[in-house]
This record gives sequence, structure tokens and C-alpha cells, in this order.
Amino acid sequence: MMDAKTLARQVGEAMFAADSASREFMQMELLSCEPGRAVMRMAVREAMLNGHKICHGGLIFTLADSTFAFACNSRNKVAVAAGCSIEFLKPGQLGDVLTCEGMEQALQGRHGIYDMKVSNQRGEVVAMFRGKSAQIAGSVIPGPAAEAP
Repeated sequence: MMDAKTLARQVGEAMFAADSASREFMQMELLSCEPGRAVMRMAVREAMLNGHKICHGGLIFTLADSTFAFACNSRNKVAVAAGCSIEFLKPGQLGDVLTCEGMEQALQGRHGIYDMKVSNQRGEVVAMFRGKSAQIAGSVIPGPAAEAP
């Protein structure tokens, strides 16, 4: 039987391969996918700047939302967002490399709460995102679902 960490990595690889929005359009990188945790990275490009010449908040939200998706699906039980919110603390600038780390805070039955922290390359927090997940039928990859700790 596969251990939870290996399963989470395989789930992350399968989801990322199928996620053309994150991988191709947004040019994100999936750095890690572990049980209840994921880390993604994205460079702020010229095309991502809004009218104030800072990174469009919706694109920072997308980085956090994508990281949330990997964290809440990491146990190979299909989960979708049931709600989320974001607080912007610092603007993303052209050339910044934003890293989002997502951590499971609670998983009770079919519902989970996850916090995402988006930081720039200097370690400054750009945004905090909280998402609530709901598990639905199915698995990301064929095989066993990992049990929550």
C-alpha cells in the first residue's frame, strides 16, 4: 500500500498535468504536494499588471486558489471550493516571484479549512487566503484515498 506522502505527490503530479490554467496560462510551478499541504510559485510578468502597474489581485487570488486546490485534493478524495476569501497586504511588483504555501487547518468529515500564505522573494507576505473545501464523489487518480490523520 502506498504511503500518504507518495500518494499526495502522485495526486499533485496528475492534477498539475491536467491543469492548463495554472501550468500554461499562469505559468505557475507546483513545488510540492503533501498530505494537507501544497506549495506553488509564480513570477509576476508584464501581462499580469493592472492599471496601477502592480500585479492584478485576481491573479494573486488565482495563485492562492490553485494552491488551495492541490492541498485539499492531496488525499486523493476529490474536493472543490465551497467558499474562500483573501486579504491583500502588499502589492506584487513586476519581476516579483510569488510563492504560496497552503496548509490544512481542519478536516472534519467532507469539509476542510485551508490557509494560504502568498509571499514574495524577500519573504514579505503579499496576501492571506482562507478556503473551505467540500469533498465530492471520486478520486483524482485511481487507487486508494488516504485517510485523514
